[in-house]
Amino acid sequence: MPDALELLETRRTIAAPQLAEPGPSEDEIRRLVAVAARVPDHGKLVPWRFVLYRGPARAVLDDRLAPLHRAKFPDMPAEKAEFEVTRFRRVPLTVGVISRAREHFKIPIWEQELSAGAACMNLVLAAHALGYAAQWLSGWCCYDPTAAAILGATADERFAGLIAIGTPTVPPVDRPRPAYDDIVTEWSA
Repeated sequence: MPDALELLETRRTIAAPQLAEPGPSEDEIRRLVAVAARVPDHGKLVPWRFVLYRGPARAVLDDRLAPLHRAKFPDMPAEKAEFEVTRFRRVPLTVGVISRAREHFKIPIWEQELSAGAACMNLVLAAHALGYAAQWLSGWCCYDPTAAAILGATADERFAGLIAIGTPTVPPVDRPRPAYDDIVTEWSA
């Protein structure tokens, strides 16, 4: 296992179409979720939860979402539409990270949503630490209320992300990263 800084420095996104079996075992999934839940959570509100999409249920989920997708995007090219309506069955494991931020007298919703985003990132990093690759996705199904309900979100919840996890079939490729001087300023009086 790489040390912590090396882990952070070597994490790269591998696109979902390049993720294959094997996916994480049951014990590894429990470990991934435990790591994902170890994020800052002001007030201990647990403003997120996880939904696992795996096994034969993936194809059933795709089949339930397909008619909605076709109705919403009738003019989408066939190849792209096919990709969208098979998004879950192509990946060994997808973890839905659902934000369940609520009004609170002390903790702003924004902080709760940031905690859900941190849970997504911890999940991605934990997958990398276990030797898998991951891609943090969203997409139409996260924002369409009917599709989100099929995916398991209630009316007062939203998806922070869908984390696709599997064994990479291609080597990671780095993308251009911003230069330090382009993203850092120093405050002065």
